[in-house]
Amino acid sequence: MPGQTLIQKIFAAHTAPGASVNPGDIIWLDLDVRTARDFGGPNVVKNYRAHYGDVPVADAARTFFTFDLVAPASNIPYANNQQLCREWARTQGVRVFDVNAGIGSHVAIEEGLVGPGVTFVGTDSHLNILGAVGAFGQGMGDQDIAFAFKTGRTWFEVPPTMKVILKGAPRYPCTARDLTLAVLRVLGSNGALGRAIEFCGPAIDALDLAGCITLASQVTEMGGIIGFPISGSAEQRESESADQRKSGAAEQRVSTPTSHLPPPTSLLPDADADYVETVTIDLTDLEPLIACPPSPANVVPVREAAGRRIDSVLFGSCTNGRFEDFAAVAEIVRGQRVAPHVMATVVPATRRVYAQMLTSGVLQTLFDAGFIISNPGCGGCASGHLGMTGKGEVQVSTSNRNFPGKQGAGETYLASPVTAAWCALKGEITVPR
Repeated sequence: MPGQTLIQKIFAAHTAPGASVNPGDIIWLDLDVRTARDFGGPNVVKNYRAHYGDVPVADAARTFFTFDLVAPASNIPYANNQQLCREWARTQGVRVFDVNAGIGSHVAIEEGLVGPGVTFVGTDSHLNILGAVGAFGQGMGDQDIAFAFKTGRTWFEVPPTMKVILKGAPRYPCTARDLTLAVLRVLGSNGALGRAIEFCGPAIDALDLAGCITLASQVTEMGGIIGFPISGSAEQRESESADQRKSGAAEQRVSTPTSHLPPPTSLLPDADADYVETVTIDLTDLEPLIACPPSPANVVPVREAAGRRIDSVLFGSCTNGRFEDFAAVAEIVRGQRVAPHVMATVVPATRRVYAQMLTSGVLQTLFDAGFIISNPGCGGCASGHLGMTGKGEVQVSTSNRNFPGKQGAGETYLASPVTAAWCALKGEITVPR
């Protein structure tokens, strides 16, 4: 009998003992954490009231609201929706990470609400970002989340897993975003359709948490269910996996999210796990990449798009809104100014990221260079956010999507913070030095 992939191990620990968790099996999945945000959250409340009345949620300590989309509310509908959720949360004893907290998935990582092996669902389509810390995260519809609030579980079909081996390690000015764009260039928008992905190889070993978040956040754009960066050599993984099976550690469930979750030590796939496909991508000669309109998968070298005049640059989103991203930008722009015709906007992912920028001097550097600094939250992702484009406007963004109309009526190119910083200085798409 073959060993198990990482998602099979997580699912096996969160369903009926002895239940089959092979690809294609439909299981009842126990949920460690369930959330709703200010988009979708009001409908979760309405569905809950319609179907369950005033019955308490399954476990208030594991149920949360995260307000990160239009934060703070800039229009009456969002203000009403957020207040509706706040009032219902008070009656249920549910905690709200309000408009000052930041992007819900990032807040969950920072606050210790999620860790290796945890199952986490919500109304955010990019909750699979939590694969960066070895957790199963998934966005679901309003009725599904209302049911999860009530019961603490959901049904799910076990997906097949593919392995993506990344050979070589990118060299500066290439970053984790360029690595991610390289994967998108190979897999396209549906190369991982309906699958989990395990990423491994030297390039993954070299990633920090911020880099893993960048990679995991883009699995949605590959058609995937979730992506797990698996660090360590094949020999190390085989040894640790064998130790897990001997100790039973792989079957242990993280039952209660707290701020003291164990470090991400060793929830690993078995060395003999079965994969539906293995793809190898060589990053040895990787150069800076950019995703051109109209798709995140329309990836070319930056040099092929160089010279296109731009009007704005957006730094932020769940994909590249960490302190490390802004520190890299500050290094490039220190002592310089963005091009006079360019509007450059910075949106930190969370309040903690903002605080790091403030105390480190990064915020001052960006301000002096002419950047607009926003409060924490989502940015450049949908209507109502900073980073929207007008008709004819050309933007370079570090956000996750550039579909027509997604950021407004203009055209959006997706690039790394390093590439975007050089574009902001030059006023055109520019190959970073």
